[in-house]
Amino acid sequence: MPQIDADRFLQDLNDLRKIGEYKTGVHRPTYSPQDMESRRWLMDRLAECGLEPSIDGIGNVYGRHKGNGPHLLVGSHIETQNQAGWLDGALGVVAGVALARAGLPVDVCAFADEEGHFEGGFLGSRSIIGELSEAEIDRSRSRNDGQPLRDALAAAGLAGKPRMQLEPGRHKGFFEMHIEQGTQLESAGLRLGVVTGIVAIWQWQLRFQGQQDHAGGTTMAERRDAGLSAVRLLAAIDQEFPRVCGPRSVWTTGHIALKPGAPSIIPGEAEVLFQFRDVEVPVLERLEATLRSLVNESNRREKCPATLSQMSRATPAICDPAMMAAMEAAASQHAAGLWQRMPSGAGHDAQYIAKRMPASMLFVPSIGGISHHWAEDTKEADLALGCQVLADAAEKYLAG
Repeated sequence: MPQIDADRFLQDLNDLRKIGEYKTGVHRPTYSPQDMESRRWLMDRLAECGLEPSIDGIGNVYGRHKGNGPHLLVGSHIETQNQAGWLDGALGVVAGVALARAGLPVDVCAFADEEGHFEGGFLGSRSIIGELSEAEIDRSRSRNDGQPLRDALAAAGLAGKPRMQLEPGRHKGFFEMHIEQGTQLESAGLRLGVVTGIVAIWQWQLRFQGQQDHAGGTTMAERRDAGLSAVRLLAAIDQEFPRVCGPRSVWTTGHIALKPGAPSIIPGEAEVLFQFRDVEVPVLERLEATLRSLVNESNRREKCPATLSQMSRATPAICDPAMMAAMEAAASQHAAGLWQRMPSGAGHDAQYIAKRMPASMLFVPSIGGISHHWAEDTKEADLALGCQVLADAAEKYLAG
């Protein structure tokens, strides 16, 4: 069986952690100087373990195995959320480097902007499968400061570079190792999670049209307060969704904006960004039907009509059974009784790569369930265990 150099694997993770260091975490937004430094660092590591490194026009860093196949693709992303953790994404990429160093026939990829700093999100994994158009790149802006994506690519030295595409038939499958970003494993005293599927995220915009007016001179009977209409609808959603959701469904109001947003002015408009997630399409469809029904009911009762628009509608990705079986066998060998099957509540590059090849994921515990925060952490023993299990699973799957 392949033997991971655990000390070198952990050293690589800690070396990468120093680029954009923030408290005990990392601040490395997409195409920032720190992000580009990390991509150059990765290309050096890929070359050291015998892969042929390159970077393409969207920022994907790719290490190509020079030997004969069959090959696997292994990876994730290395940019981070703002002032966030050191393992989210980086773990999957550095694990790929460790597998290559152990002699496995793997290509390693760090996909650009999984974290969605630019409108559209998942730019790298969508680009590499041919689902990111030039027109979308033209339209995209930074969610942080409004910078056009084209300008960010130029500043990063990527303008004019071709965007690579996956080579049809080259890979038998894709493995991605990741922290759980939740509490299930830690709470159950487990060390590994074999992922069964990756949730789809359905995102919505709600706009409420009221009447801007004076907060003192307008009676309560006369008011058309868009903010109150928004709050009442969100409360109704939170009351009704538990009746139709699945066991792991989640929903989030990520943004509420009132216009003009002054203390002495009745808001004439309200905008809400809302999403829900699940791994089963029938559940997603029930949630959508309930949302639409609640909007209709709101419009019947309220003075401020609501308009519902869908912003994105992803498809759940079910992990490949043969790849899962290989990971389960490896997990049983190294951590008998200390692993479980589980869905992923977060989106990952794997869900896009799964459109082109079999894909699977392996989770290790997150201490306290913390992620997207600088306090994110995982025990070194769990990191090393996960990487060894991933390597053994890769070999089992290649031999199958």
